[in-house]
Amino acid sequence: MSESAVYPINPPAAHRIASEAEALRVAEHVATILLEQDAERDRTRQVPADIVDLFSNSGLWGITVPREFGGAQVSSAVLAQVIAIISAADPSLGQIPQNHYCLLEDIRLQGTPEQQAHFFELALQGHRFANALSETGGKNVQDIQATIRRYGDGHVINGRKGYCTGSLYAHWLAVLALDEEQKGQLAFVQRGTQGLVIVDDWDSIGQRTTSSGTVLAEDLHVSAFNLFPTYRSYESPTLAGPFAQLTTAAIDAGIARAALRDTIAFVRQFARPWIDAGVERASEDPLTIIQVGGLDIRLEAAEALLERAGRALDAARPAPDEDNVALASLAVARAKVLTTEIAIEASNKLFELGGTRSTLKKHNFDRHWRNARVHTLHDPVRWKYHVVGNWLLNGVKPPRHDWS
Repeated sequence: MSESAVYPINPPAAHRIASEAEALRVAEHVATILLEQDAERDRTRQVPADIVDLFSNSGLWGITVPREFGGAQVSSAVLAQVIAIISAADPSLGQIPQNHYCLLEDIRLQGTPEQQAHFFELALQGHRFANALSETGGKNVQDIQATIRRYGDGHVINGRKGYCTGSLYAHWLAVLALDEEQKGQLAFVQRGTQGLVIVDDWDSIGQRTTSSGTVLAEDLHVSAFNLFPTYRSYESPTLAGPFAQLTTAAIDAGIARAALRDTIAFVRQFARPWIDAGVERASEDPLTIIQVGGLDIRLEAAEALLERAGRALDAARPAPDEDNVALASLAVARAKVLTTEIAIEASNKLFELGGTRSTLKKHNFDRHWRNARVHTLHDPVRWKYHVVGNWLLNGVKPPRHDWS
């Protein structure tokens, strides 16, 4: 039996957030703390346990729990804003609960009342859920080889999962596997369960502390109570796909905001004006002024589309159907295009406008570009353009899956 990576997992003690206004206030407070050592955590690829605990115990990880189960049930628009705020401070930490929120959505969509009561309460207490969904060896992201089979009064899972964001820090892992009928089942497994192995092997150029490494299921036994028929989320119209994409786009918006923040500060304090500008300070260089203004406008546009996409999800949530789910997916696709493009552009322009001094390793500004380049790979923007264009020209609704 393989051995799991070691990370201090402390008992949760989360504050319970009661409103959207409180969620935004708490997000701003937590972001202020996370920003202090963001660059150093990126350098070392280490996140102290007290930082992860501070984040999850803030109550932000439970803000989507429905009111009937004691949560704040914040809107999708507010959730996107919260994620963007945190991601502007540290997008790796901003990404960790993204899958947690998606798993809470799975519980809401497919859980029995008893399952919902149990797992929503765990989330409100501060338990961190991480995903073990994707696999790295298949022909595409939907090619799943992990299996789940009946065993006694429960089930047993075998498989190798990849890109398991937040796995090192998690109290619970949600493992996706195919049953005898090749249908996707989602099993919630508590950390430390025999047969569940967390491998700390995430080593990307960006989003370096997301712990998006490997998880192994080796004769992993799961009770029937911990199993969710996730395949049903795509048999009929639900917001599972656009919800996942909205939270992803919010992280990109945060990366862009961080890059623009550091660009403005560096240009004001350290950059030198170009010799032909005829000005004393780089902040007075007319071409620099135009470039910064353009970045701000495009970021504001991206954030506006992100908010509008969140409202589209909120409008569809009471009674999702083919039409309003399609409109929500289209709204998210438009936002995802702009958040992706401004994240990459802003993180690149930082060096153009900051000059050679901005490339010094002590600043670690390259983390913004690395984070943007890695995270915006969720998911190909070229297909977002296609989704929107195909709808406008041919009336074809977006496909129903996690990536649309």
